[in-house]
Amino acid sequence: MSQRIQNCFTAAGKAGSKVLIPFITAGDPDPDWTVAIMHALVAGGANLLELGVPFSDPAADGPVIQLASERAIEKQVDLHRVLEMVAAFRRQDQTTPVVLMGYMNPLERFGRRQFPAAAKQAGVDGLLLVDCPPEERGVLGEAMKAAGLDGICLVAPTTTRTRLAGITAVASGFIYYVSLKGITGSGQLSSPELEQPVRQIRALSDLPVAVGFGIKNADMAVAVAAHADAVVIGSALVEALSLADSEAKACEIATAFVAPVRKALDNTA
Repeated sequence: MSQRIQNCFTAAGKAGSKVLIPFITAGDPDPDWTVAIMHALVAGGANLLELGVPFSDPAADGPVIQLASERAIEKQVDLHRVLEMVAAFRRQDQTTPVVLMGYMNPLERFGRRQFPAAAKQAGVDGLLLVDCPPEERGVLGEAMKAAGLDGICLVAPTTTRTRLAGITAVASGFIYYVSLKGITGSGQLSSPELEQPVRQIRALSDLPVAVGFGIKNADMAVAVAAHADAVVIGSALVEALSLADSEAKACEIATAFVAPVRKALDNTA
């Protein structure tokens, strides 16, 4: 586990708190605002940031994040620029973990062997690749391990116990449980349905468990936090940010979005 991710979950555990992980798409609504938005999210109470790498053909993302990726791509945001954003963020924040979420195509263009070291140098702590099963990482996995970059693995409601055992054996950083059968921003999350799958994950791994997909507000975050170590909020935040017409407004929206979630989570500690 990367030191920043480990420190993040250790500190939350000691405080009896939960880790709040907001997701934003790098470069949306404006590439020049992304770093400031990241800092605003931390100021509002985020513990770990998930930064989406824009991609034209996402498999797991719903309409809101698809449109955010399209807007970022139109503004020439590629993987190189995403790493520049992370490096700029690190000039002021050396503590908050950053995980990149994306797909293999941009990474293949960058270079499987070259990307992990470049990402670590920029200040990335973990990598979540939706369309790359852990056993298919190959030289990418070797390079990630050499660079000290955590490979965040997804577990779904349809994951079998046998498959889960294989995933937990190679996962690092934390495990991301996808709470819904579907794309981001879809469906209605049922908190009681999380208890059994999260328990199954914990039986096979000591890694923290984060839950995402379908979490839209503070009440839902609190319900999820009853079962998980971390809560991921994405589509609702991305949609709110899409309305910003300036960097200042985007930062205001970001802080105002996560602050009540943070307060609600802290009140349950």
